[in-house]
Amino acid sequence: MDVERTALPGIGLRHEFVTAKGQHAAVVSHVSGRRDIVLYSIDDPDTVVATLSLNTDEANGVAELLGTARIVERLADLQRQVTGLKTVQVPIPAGSPYDGRSLGATQARTRTGASIVAVIRAGQILASPRPDFVFIPGDLVVVVGTEEGTAAVTDILANG
Repeated sequence: MDVERTALPGIGLRHEFVTAKGQHAAVVSHVSGRRDIVLYSIDDPDTVVATLSLNTDEANGVAELLGTARIVERLADLQRQVTGLKTVQVPIPAGSPYDGRSLGATQARTRTGASIVAVIRAGQILASPRPDFVFIPGDLVVVVGTEEGTAAVTDILANG
């Protein structure tokens, strides 16, 4: 997808693009931190049909939602490219031995050779969590490794 970047003096930046289906849109990044998602008419690319204004927190939330899917897609692509590499998503249910405990306490990489590369929490991806990251019920842990390694991490998170 081609993105055209235009400086808007005194306002910020506009990033315009056209989707594969021909929809013309832009994201306007204001110097205040506000972001506007602008949709243009298919018949007249100069006519705005809708604008969604987002404050900084809302814009970050939408970016994380969109980014979550991309990271999971990239991991799946990587898995297909590398023979023997597997990606699994392991839920942390209430009552899990690691509910309220840190990633470091699992010693997952040392014990299995597999890596915990991300945690998806409430629709937000937390990439490369640190050893002091604390799991809570509902977390979805993204693990990359061999089939044996990912199965071992799954067992660790379920049974300790």
